[in-house]
Amino acid sequence: MTSWMAEPDPALTDAAGTALAKALAGRPLVTAERFGSSMRTLYAGPGPLSRARPRLAIGCYPGWERAAPHAVLAAEDRTRVRGPVQRHSWTRTVDGEAAALLAALPVPPVIAAWYATEQLRRWAGPGGTVAAIDGRLRQAIEDKAAFDTLLESAGVPDRMRIPCVRIDGRLPALADLRRQIDARRLVVQAGSDCGGRGTVFVDTEADLARAAAMPGPYKVAAFVPGWSSNTTVLSVPDSRGGVAVYVDRPSHKAIGIREAGIGPGKSAGNDWSRPWPSKAAADVVETAVRIADHLWAGHGMAGLFGLDAILTPEGQAVFNEINCRNQGTTEVSAVNQQLRGLPPFAAAHLTALLGGRVDWMPDPGEFNAATVTASATTGVGPFYLKLRHRGAIPVRLTAQRGSGVYRLNPAGDLTWVRAGAHPGQANADLGEILLANLPAEHVVCLPGAELGTAEALTTGPGTPFAAPHQLSGFGANVLDTLAAHFTPASDPTPSR
Repeated sequence: MTSWMAEPDPALTDAAGTALAKALAGRPLVTAERFGSSMRTLYAGPGPLSRARPRLAIGCYPGWERAAPHAVLAAEDRTRVRGPVQRHSWTRTVDGEAAALLAALPVPPVIAAWYATEQLRRWAGPGGTVAAIDGRLRQAIEDKAAFDTLLESAGVPDRMRIPCVRIDGRLPALADLRRQIDARRLVVQAGSDCGGRGTVFVDTEADLARAAAMPGPYKVAAFVPGWSSNTTVLSVPDSRGGVAVYVDRPSHKAIGIREAGIGPGKSAGNDWSRPWPSKAAADVVETAVRIADHLWAGHGMAGLFGLDAILTPEGQAVFNEINCRNQGTTEVSAVNQQLRGLPPFAAAHLTALLGGRVDWMPDPGEFNAATVTASATTGVGPFYLKLRHRGAIPVRLTAQRGSGVYRLNPAGDLTWVRAGAHPGQANADLGEILLANLPAEHVVCLPGAELGTAEALTTGPGTPFAAPHQLSGFGANVLDTLAAHFTPASDPTPSR
């Protein structure tokens, strides 16, 4: 770990591990997420929670030695291909094998996932448990067309809501929509998809036609310039019939960076090292608490969720989306909690979903007040940058040692530094980077394939982003240097 990462209080780590073990009650913990290394910040970081290391990980991509659960079933080990289709079809690829492996366990498993589906319930089998937000509840809460109603119902002030209208039928003409919203550039959203899907920026009639191809209903909102942001929120039942709500510091999220292979409306990664205005950070905390209380009162929902906002050039926070589940940010945002000497939120999330008691967290009011202070202070924070194959032909990633900590040297190459699996093991201010979830050399990477993430800590100089839609020189160097290790590969067979 870098010198910035201190070991958390052993008593808190022990309490979190004991509570999780009690909630698991001897049942094997299994993860079912795209990355086989999911939850590695819990068990491969400072104050490791050994009880959080899964017995089995089922996913698209395998982990690596420092980040691997006890066993991994990865679709990529079967297909030897990494690409956009594979990352969406991996559950079908491993379906039969996963069901058989889980059925052979001596005790029914607990499956941790983003949200519960019928397939996961089938995998868990009789007596098994899916520890995740219910998929139907998640879909209802994440419905983009209903988000403004959610904010209103939770009592979020108008000044933090983006002007918008809900359209239940066909989308009107562009001129009509502009008049209704009183804005020239519009954002049309529909459905409850993740990863930027379901969002279209509308400047032209052609853009509106693309938006209209999505099934409604629609939310049509004014485009708001500024930094996109994500905040991880944890709510856990308290002893008074409500929930205690803990709000992590908000990020700066870069969106739609074409040179990084990231399309419009899609995230290129998040950086938690940049400070926020104190008032805007306080508004994020207040809104997150209001929403968490509302979801508990209306749906009995506790656990993790993500709140997306835009930090305007004037320093105000306005909210645009909710993600009612674990997210792509969950892994690295956990470092924020570890920097404060606490086990990651994910441990409390799992414990609460399993009906266990979360008794090691501090007073939520004190925690959230410290969040506002930390958010407004220049200091150390984690980040991650998504790595994509930006070329037009299949390639293999060669001449490297796999996932671990590297240094970008002046010659524009990667030098292996050490084995690693946690962002806190890399100091980007010294040119270090943790390359996580890289493909093995034998894996064919198709255009648009996820190559993993670049992660580290920084006090600012090592940030991968220069602006809301722009890479920093350091971020561009990471992508270009990695691409120098590509070797052209033959097209995989259609059966793969």
